[in-house]
Amino acid sequence: MTSTERDPVSGTETTGHVWDGIKELNTPLPRWWIRTFYVTIIWAVGYCIAYPAVPLINSVTNGVLGYSSRAEVAVELTKAKAAQQKYRDKIAKLSLAEIRKDKDLFQFAVAGGRSAYAVNCVQCHGSGAVGSTGYPNLNDDEWLWGGNLEQIAITIAHGIRFDEDEDTRISEMPAFGSDEILTSPQINDTAEYVLSLSSKSTDGIAARNGKTLYAENCAPCHGETGAGNRELGAPSLRDAIWLYGSDKKTIVETISKSRKGVMPAWGQRLDPLTIKQLAVYVHSLGGGE
Repeated sequence: MTSTERDPVSGTETTGHVWDGIKELNTPLPRWWIRTFYVTIIWAVGYCIAYPAVPLINSVTNGVLGYSSRAEVAVELTKAKAAQQKYRDKIAKLSLAEIRKDKDLFQFAVAGGRSAYAVNCVQCHGSGAVGSTGYPNLNDDEWLWGGNLEQIAITIAHGIRFDEDEDTRISEMPAFGSDEILTSPQINDTAEYVLSLSSKSTDGIAARNGKTLYAENCAPCHGETGAGNRELGAPSLRDAIWLYGSDKKTIVETISKSRKGVMPAWGQRLDPLTIKQLAVYVHSLGGGE
C-alpha cells in the first residue's frame, strides 16, 4: 500500500508504509536539528583542512594552520625546564650534604629523584622501594655498601658487579659447595652456626661444629661476630634482614652456590644531576643514614 492518509488518533499524515497492519507516521526531524547536523559536517571538514587529522601511510596531513600538539608540548617543556634551571644549576654545583640542608633544593631534588626512580628503579626495588627476594629494601637501615648520601650516590653511579664499569662495587662470595671447598655436612653445620647468630639454630651440636668452619671460611668477610663488613659488601648475619631468605634451606643454598646479583651502573645512563637527585630521594625514604 502506497497511498497516504491521516492517522485518526494523532491526526498526523502517514507515509503509506504498512507493516503487519501498523501504519508508519510521517514525522520528519525538526529543521533546526537537520541544520545543526549539516553545520557539524561542514565544521568537521574545515577541521580536517585546518588541523592535522587525516591519517596517511607514514604520517598525517599537516593542516593549513601548521598546528602541532607535539610542538606545543615541547614549548611547555622548555618553559618548565627554564623555570627549574636555577634549582638544577644549584644541584650541579653543591654537594649532596649541602643539597640536603637547603629545604627548597631538597624538595626539588626529591621530586626529581622520585621521577627518575619510577622510570629506572621501580622494576627491581618496587614502587614503594621495599624490594623483593634478591632486590634490597631501600627503606630499612641495612645497607651492604653504606647508607649515607655519598655512599648511595656511588652505588647508584657505579652499580654492583657491573662488568662494564671499572669502579663498580664488587663482592665475591665463594660457592663453597659448587667449588667443593666444603662438604655437604660442613655446609649444614656452618648454616646452623649462622642461624645461631640470630638465635634460630635448632641443632646445637651442628652449630658448635660450624663455629670453627665459620671462623675459617666466613669470618674474613662477615666478621667474627657476623656483623658484616661494608667495605666488602658483606651483610650482617645477626639481624632479621635477609636479601634471599633466612630459613636454613635458603642459607644452605647461599653457602653452596653463592649469590652474584647485578645492579646496573646508572652513571653510564643518567647524567650526574639525576644521579644526585636519585641519591637524595633514596636517602629520604627513611633508611638513609
